[in-house]
Amino acid sequence: MDTTTTYYDRGTPAERWERALKYFDAKDYAGSARVLGKLVEEVPEQTGPRLLLARAYYHSAQLRRAEDELRVIVERDPVEHYARLMLGRVLERQGRADEAEPHLRLASALSGEFTER
Repeated sequence: MDTTTTYYDRGTPAERWERALKYFDAKDYAGSARVLGKLVEEVPEQTGPRLLLARAYYHSAQLRRAEDELRVIVERDPVEHYARLMLGRVLERQGRADEAEPHLRLASALSGEFTER
């Protein structure tokens, strides 16, 4: 049995959430993603863990994975402005500015920041 995997998966969902936050705060984005991946499988309806997982993927340059998680969030909640903003940033970082633009505009409008792009 792989003891590193069991460490990441050990504990209650609340304990693993706290562990993921600590990894994220320490800028260990890959470690945070390892904890959050299983947690998101267990509680797929919760936005918080999925959004933090997308952020961890983004910061660890796993952009396709970040995009996938963010698309799930915006499909479920089209007015989740932070997920829209992140999706736009992920698409920009992948060189897909034309796809990013509508998400960035909508995020700006939803947050009340009507900026010209």
